[in-house]
Amino acid sequence: MKRPPLGRSDGSNIKAVTGAGSTAKSAEITKQSKSNLALAFVSLGPERRRDMTTFYAFCRVIDDIADSEELSAEQKQIDLTKWRGWVRTPAADEPSLASELRGLLAKYRLPPDMLDEIITGVEMDLHKSTYHSFEELRTYCYHVASAVGLVSIEIFGYRNPRCKEYAVELGLALQVTNIIRDVGKDLEKDRIYLPLEDMERFDYSPAELRNKTYNEKFVRLLQFESERAKEFFRRAAAVLPREDRHSMVAAEIMGSVYRTLLRRMEKDSFRVFEKHYRLNKLEKAGRVIGQMWKLL
Repeated sequence: MKRPPLGRSDGSNIKAVTGAGSTAKSAEITKQSKSNLALAFVSLGPERRRDMTTFYAFCRVIDDIADSEELSAEQKQIDLTKWRGWVRTPAADEPSLASELRGLLAKYRLPPDMLDEIITGVEMDLHKSTYHSFEELRTYCYHVASAVGLVSIEIFGYRNPRCKEYAVELGLALQVTNIIRDVGKDLEKDRIYLPLEDMERFDYSPAELRNKTYNEKFVRLLQFESERAKEFFRRAAAVLPREDRHSMVAAEIMGSVYRTLLRRMEKDSFRVFEKHYRLNKLEKAGRVIGQMWKLL
């Protein structure tokens, strides 16, 4: 699964919010994930932080359904379909998180269709493991990243409708960066998110990728994808409304973290088969302080 806000999980979150007190369990999921989105929550006020934690738990749980090694593909689809219903209507077998999630939708006047977009992205991972073109991949990136961003900015609070365009562009930037970083890990699940037409353009074959062949062609391919990510970052920066810069500080923290990761991979010539690029706690703290300092 390639959602940049979500981080990695051992799959235990599928049942983590099925009992009473799901608010506390949602917070536990957020803490354990060690994700960059969870890091960005520190910039939010208590109420919005709680609401984002609930939303994050939903994203984490449906992500874990698709990534589970214990569930069959058929059962995964059944569980995701149940979630489509739970976000709309109470049910006897629903997890306690579902009620909180419906309350969240009502509070921010969000249609359940916004969560359907995210579930659709998860479902794509059940049925598709390669993408021919970037246009195909862009659709996937929209569902698993930009759609998350569109819900997030509603919780963050914004005034200018152009902020929605910002969420879409930033989501694409984060997602492409994440795809570059996790090329090696995704092969473990037999997934190739690099567009096949891009690989052909640089004469780098899927067979070479599966063999984790590191050569000049591979570096040029990932540099091409890196330039694409940087373009999305530039577009996001260009459309962020001035009056919403304060409310979007959590999103800007995410952007700062991922831009730093992208620069680090570029300088290291994308050694993603042998390394997992990440920022340490001190570096992440620096990104948080840096973005909040800009608001003073």
